[in-house]
Formats: sequence, C-alpha cells, structure tokens
Amino acid sequence: MEYRWNGVGYTRALTLPRYQGNTHLMSKTRPPERQTVASPPKQRSMPPLLVERVQTGVRLEKRILKVLKGLAELHDLSLGDLLEGIVLHAFEGKSPFSPETLQKIAELKRIYGLDLDADASHRLRESEEE
Repeated sequence: MEYRWNGVGYTRALTLPRYQGNTHLMSKTRPPERQTVASPPKQRSMPPLLVERVQTGVRLEKRILKVLKGLAELHDLSLGDLLEGIVLHAFEGKSPFSPETLQKIAELKRIYGLDLDADASHRLRESEEE
C-alpha cells in the first residue's frame, strides 16, 4: 500500500499488476509447478519462454470437454495450458500423464459418461440439429 497526492491530500493507493493480454512470461503469472501436468523437476528450473497466445473457437465433443475441464481444475491449470501441455507431449511421442493422473482421468470419464477411446477419434461426426 502506498500513499499518493491527489491534488487535495494524500490518499492510500493499492497498486495491482496490469493485464498484459495473451503475451506474457509464464513464470510471472503462475508458479512453475503449474506449467505442465507432469513436468519433471529438471524442467521446472528452466528459464521461462515468451509466447504469443491467440483466442480460438475450437469445437470439441461435449463429454471430452467436461473431462478436460475437470482435469484442468484438478491440476489448477487453465484449459488452454492443459491442452498446450498435452499437445507438446504428443508432438514428441511422450505421455503427458502420470499413472496417478490417468486414474483421475478414468474417474472423470466415469463421472461424465465418456465412453469414447482413441479408436473412436476418426469416427466422430456432428449430430444433426433440428
């Protein structure tokens, strides 16, 4: 808390960080352990990367989205951060999830009635809306 002159007298001013948009240093916005779902400890000490994020309108199957949102909440991540971590691991042929996280995913799939698996990924079609 600081005091500022307002032309009449001093007032107490609360200084808050300003919103910087979608371009920011990841380490300044959240603790390093929140950057990925299953980051090895050695990666947590690496320097932050400046990234530019864009808003996108991606359509997902309803139950998949519910499971992803639940998983993001369990790991205290945004949905976008979770998806970035999953995709970056997949691009390198690595599993993004620990055995414990896979158990949590199985429970979320049961809760939200998600019975789809990887074999279903090429067969998904949009339902006809009336």
